[in-house]
Amino acid sequence: MLNSGKLAGRTLFITGASRGIGKAIALKAARDGANIVIAAKTAKPHPKLPGTIYTAAEEVRAAGGHCLPCVVDVRNETQIQDAVDLAVKTFGGIDIVVNNASAIYLTSTAETSVKNFDLMQAIIVRGTFLV
Repeated sequence: MLNSGKLAGRTLFITGASRGIGKAIALKAARDGANIVIAAKTAKPHPKLPGTIYTAAEEVRAAGGHCLPCVVDVRNETQIQDAVDLAVKTFGGIDIVVNNASAIYLTSTAETSVKNFDLMQAIIVRGTFLV
């Protein structure tokens, strides 16, 4: 399959790409012929949510892209750096970063625990900064 889309040959580093919006972005870029780094923490199946970095990687390859699945918790600076280093070694660089990893609790402020607030801040703010 000849991939000649706008992202052909580009490398995307996408956090939280094992499912949802991140995986949808990865699949669209894969159809263009992009290299995709799936940087997400889901290496083992979750009991309630479908998808892992490995099942997403299979879908990316089937869509026409090249894929590097990396176990990355965006709260862990070492895991991020290791994934970036491996992406550069594998694909020669990173062209686009998509900070998609997130955590959300759909509760009012009064009903949101400090623990859940801290998790959201650690992933959405600190994780985005680290990546």
